[in-house]
Amino acid sequence: MKRRTFIKVGVASTAATALAAPSIAKDMVEWNMVTAWPKNLPGPGVAAQTLADRITSLSGGRIVVKLFPAGELVPGRGVFDAVSEGTADLYHAVPAYWGSKSKGILLFGSQPFGLRADEQFGWLYHGGGQALYDEMYARFNLKPFLCGNSGPQWGGWFKSEINSLDDLKGLKFRTTGLASEMAAKIGIAAEAMSGPAMFQALQTGVLDAGEFIGPWTDSALGYFQVAKNYYWPGVGEPSSAEECAVNAKTFATLPDDLKAAVSLACQSLYNPVWTEYTTKHAVSLQKLVVDEGVRVKRFPDSVIEAMGDAAAEVIDELRQDDDGLVRQITESFVAYRDSVGRYMSYADNGQMNARAAIMGY
Repeated sequence: MKRRTFIKVGVASTAATALAAPSIAKDMVEWNMVTAWPKNLPGPGVAAQTLADRITSLSGGRIVVKLFPAGELVPGRGVFDAVSEGTADLYHAVPAYWGSKSKGILLFGSQPFGLRADEQFGWLYHGGGQALYDEMYARFNLKPFLCGNSGPQWGGWFKSEINSLDDLKGLKFRTTGLASEMAAKIGIAAEAMSGPAMFQALQTGVLDAGEFIGPWTDSALGYFQVAKNYYWPGVGEPSSAEECAVNAKTFATLPDDLKAAVSLACQSLYNPVWTEYTTKHAVSLQKLVVDEGVRVKRFPDSVIEAMGDAAAEVIDELRQDDDGLVRQITESFVAYRDSVGRYMSYADNGQMNARAAIMGY
């Protein structure tokens, strides 16, 4: 896929009419979905369209969702406010983008040295996380749902090799969420920007390095053209949950069966989206190495240890936040992480380590 296919930004000349209140014909409503992604961007852009289609299908056509990609009606980072204020009905994005609203939100998306994709879903739906998610987003007139996950993200694209912690100090690096705070604590100059903007910034030298998602999405955005060193593990985001948030007042007006349809549309996509990322990341990584000469490299142990120390500081600061709800979210996250993490050392981690010892992967 050519980069130009999906990084074009639409013109917002029709924004005023397109963001008008949803029209109603008999028992049918039309919803406008705004997203943080270019249209059909492999990974999140595809997932957003799939969610829009699934809500329409599961509602029996009683909710017709029309998708507007980033920049067409509102900027990608403006979708939270657009839905909160009721100028759009729902959005597709990631919690990692909303730290300026509350740092507690960031834990629902990804956490340095935190939860894997299956654990993230488990925390929300079996560990009490969803009630806290609802309580936090209710402050902003939103009803949130997780609806996908990228799985483990990568450490990033670097123009130069990283051999020690000193090589990272002062580096201008694109990342988001709590990973930004972890990066800052070890001397990295963290920058927040969109995926397409990251390509341009790497190309012009505004950035020295950056991470976005993983091989499938990253290869489509062409980062390999301007940085050949692709580092792992992406400890800043062991997984990254995608979310759908609906305007709370709009959601409240739905009859119970349509509320259930919206909820099921989101929940039922979590595993398919996650496993599609995993499947296509694997294929794309092979192509990056063989066809594009990408050099896959592991961060040195000393760098990973420094990142771990910084991540612990980030979580400790959240546990002491002035906002009681942020503290409550953090304690819930930590308790679930530690409980399931101890079990996983015998279960999934044990199985994977045994397979690696025998198969070599």
